[in-house]
Amino acid sequence: MPALKILLAEDVHMIRGALVALLGLEPDMEVVADVDHGDLIVPTALQHRPDVAVLDVDLPGTDGLTAAAQLYEQLPSCRTLMLTSLGRPGTLRRALASHVSGYLLKDAPPDRLAEAIRQVASGRRVIDPQLALSAWDCRENPLSQRETEVLRLAAQGAEASEIAAKLYLSAGTVRNYLTAVVTKTGARNRVDAIRIAQEAGWIP
Repeated sequence: MPALKILLAEDVHMIRGALVALLGLEPDMEVVADVDHGDLIVPTALQHRPDVAVLDVDLPGTDGLTAAAQLYEQLPSCRTLMLTSLGRPGTLRRALASHVSGYLLKDAPPDRLAEAIRQVASGRRVIDPQLALSAWDCRENPLSQRETEVLRLAAQGAEASEIAAKLYLSAGTVRNYLTAVVTKTGARNRVDAIRIAQEAGWIP
């Protein structure tokens, strides 16, 4: 039986190297490619056609969840397993909406990773049970798509004028969006709204 072909996306070089070495010990797995930038995931996957893509959630460029959704559209034969330190229920909900096959925390035992890869490759879904229950209770995102986009850019440190230029809006409109976000999230201010949205998984 041919070895499972694995694509690995992790921006921390030491962690990525350790994961490549760890999976290389498995007789039924082969890491065919590893990348450190989210924008490289889909083109690399289309080139190597892996069976499973193991993706970090937080990546420079395209985040792991967005890349997972793109993989689902462009290479549906490739299953995705999110390997992350983000145990927030809202992030798991976003992951499920992106059609990921598994969601594993980085503090899981090493043998759990190999087993999770085998399970998602066989068509099963792998999710921490306690995290799944927490996600069930997590409230829906009250923000519109545009409000979410504005807040995501604000979370990256962009000022209202920078957000306005990027989204082809006026600075006043951006400030109105941010005010609406604070109101809808029940936050004290913009910084608190970013924290609430990140914890809920509405923005990376």
